[in-house]
Amino acid sequence: MTAEPDLRIHFLDHLIPRATPGDYRVVVKNTLSDPDGELDAQDKLLPSEETFEIKAVRFVLSEASVHAYYPPRESTGAYTRTLPHITLSRSILPWERNLAGTLAEQPPARPPWLALLVFGENELPDDPAASGDTVLRTVEELRNPAEAGVKGPNLPSGGVDEAEARSTCQTIDVPADLFNAVAPRDDEMYYLAHVRKVVDANKTRADGEVLEEGEYAVVNANRFPHNPGNYAVHLVSLEGFEGRLSGTLPGGTTAVRLCSLHSWSFTSSEGPAADPGALLENLVAPGAEDPEELALRLPVTAPVTDDPEDEYVRDRLERGYTAVPQLTLSGERTFAWYRGPATPVTAFDVPTEHSPGPHTTSDHALIYEPRHGIFDVSYAVAWTLGRTIGLADPEYTTAVSRARRELANRATTLMALAGDPARASLDPDAPPALGALRELASARFRERLSTGLTSPQLPDDAGRRTPQLRVTRTQSRSVLAEERAVSLLRTTAERNAGAIAAWQARLGLLQGVPFHHLVPDPRMLPLESLRMFRLDQGWLDALVAGAADVGVHTSVDSRLAPELNRATARSGSAKRAAGGLLIHSELIPAWPDIKVTAYLKDGTVLTELRRAKPDKRILLVLWDGVPDNVVLREPGQGIHYGIDAGNRLGLRSLAADPPVGTPLETYYPATGSLFDLHLRSDPDTGPAVLQMFGTGGLVPALAREFGLTDLDPGQLALELVNAPLEQEILSPTGTAARTETA
Repeated sequence: MTAEPDLRIHFLDHLIPRATPGDYRVVVKNTLSDPDGELDAQDKLLPSEETFEIKAVRFVLSEASVHAYYPPRESTGAYTRTLPHITLSRSILPWERNLAGTLAEQPPARPPWLALLVFGENELPDDPAASGDTVLRTVEELRNPAEAGVKGPNLPSGGVDEAEARSTCQTIDVPADLFNAVAPRDDEMYYLAHVRKVVDANKTRADGEVLEEGEYAVVNANRFPHNPGNYAVHLVSLEGFEGRLSGTLPGGTTAVRLCSLHSWSFTSSEGPAADPGALLENLVAPGAEDPEELALRLPVTAPVTDDPEDEYVRDRLERGYTAVPQLTLSGERTFAWYRGPATPVTAFDVPTEHSPGPHTTSDHALIYEPRHGIFDVSYAVAWTLGRTIGLADPEYTTAVSRARRELANRATTLMALAGDPARASLDPDAPPALGALRELASARFRERLSTGLTSPQLPDDAGRRTPQLRVTRTQSRSVLAEERAVSLLRTTAERNAGAIAAWQARLGLLQGVPFHHLVPDPRMLPLESLRMFRLDQGWLDALVAGAADVGVHTSVDSRLAPELNRATARSGSAKRAAGGLLIHSELIPAWPDIKVTAYLKDGTVLTELRRAKPDKRILLVLWDGVPDNVVLREPGQGIHYGIDAGNRLGLRSLAADPPVGTPLETYYPATGSLFDLHLRSDPDTGPAVLQMFGTGGLVPALAREFGLTDLDPGQLALELVNAPLEQEILSPTGTAARTETA
């Protein structure tokens, strides 16, 4: 089941402004005419004339004009198959000027005057570390370098005024051989810029790029950061370099001086994460033939025998158990079975009628197998762990202690009033003045007041109140079972239940649970592995019960604990996790926002309740159900350009059927590597620069794949969009899920 696309956009070839920068004169002439012709009144209707200047970016680019760029600044990643790009918020910027540096009209499909050049370490003399450094010089020093052999842009003297010549700009000096090697050719410039029109709602990508509705100019580099190391990227002006981009420079040229409008740097790395496609495929490969290979359990390599003891151990291991050391109360050292909440099979329901709690030890949760004389300590460990986590959290212990104290105080008050029916009938939560007002408003108050005023005065030593009845402890505690007392206790319990329920809900999602309680043996989750699991609800109940039993100190606390637990259950509305996934891979640091989507057979998307990284290479995901299939997908990080896994291009439709941009599930080249076919030179010995035309040209080769004679810039950009990697995990069909039996 393919995930929905991250965004919907259009690629346009270019946006040509109606007027290029320069000085313009507008003349307005007025004429009068009648049916017989034009009237002779020109001396009274004088023409009006206005002059204006169109300015555009030339030597300095504001940071506000840069919408985004990739790879991110000072980032480190597997960028060996990526073509860096920059997104500009002004969509006509790359075509506002002419490449020739003149104001002469050009064909509508003229090339951009901007280019994105990529340089490695020790390539630029002024930036040997490839940090994106530049040199501040005047525009005059840019045009006419004082150094011998250094050539600047060929800008006509009339095109730069005196004030502009004295202004400063950021520059780089590129050795002549390097410039010839990396600079785009005249016929390639047209293909290295296009317009991106975003037509969907705003979205923020994982690398910080905000894809907003609108039109943006995109300038692509033509060089892959193929070899590991630091790289500097410069958005440069090639205005005035028309005719010098053929691969040869005028004789005697030692370096070319360029105006750098924007620069940044990144590091291209190699290693396990350098081929994420292979890693992702390797993660799900074991489940292709046998889905049970993706279960969270210890691998069983011993041969099958007829020994019943071997069969017993094998069955335990297949259910996800592992053996752990145990020290019995009698001091004997033995082993016990333990399994965490993540199970490879559906766990049986745990009977709770015999032990409703609360408890002060975990003995009630021990499971004994008399046949083998071995304990199953799974639930006992869960109860102890929940109690430990609860006691370690001062906020939780404070909330529970407050709730138990208020409940105990209310119960004590109710039991103390058991021998005084008159006081016991009053609402203990009501303010004292409210009781007096009720007395005044009662129907018999006037009669009692009159009788009291006319009756003989009692002796000073006479009792003024009816003696309380003497009741036993059993009788006083029986008051707590009366309907009115139950209602008052419920109200008191619910007063503090909300905070307790929220904390226990987080615990139920395994927050705060040490990882070795989830995966007790590292062999269950080796490096470069993926494991699917169900969650044992009995284990989770024991975990939460351990925390719920915190703070039970007296018999009254024990008596009232069920009331607090019921109030907590009523206050809690969070969903319970039922299934999950664990990944241990180099992909996790490489793709920190990897997309994991779980579905049921009917296509319903399960709710992701929790995502956590217990370790930099481990990802834990929990859902509110057990999925029938799971889709793992490369995180959407804006639109990136380059080639896909295997050093090939995943082709996309350029026609209406299927819709434009739809992956065709075919690759170019069908065999081999694009690096072997369409680079100017060997990437191991020189810059890995795309060869777009001529011998080994990528553009005509791709056009032939679609039965075309040529490609437009937007079409080429569409084919260079990196296809997101995706893998799907399917549940076994026709096979019932294994279920434990008690």
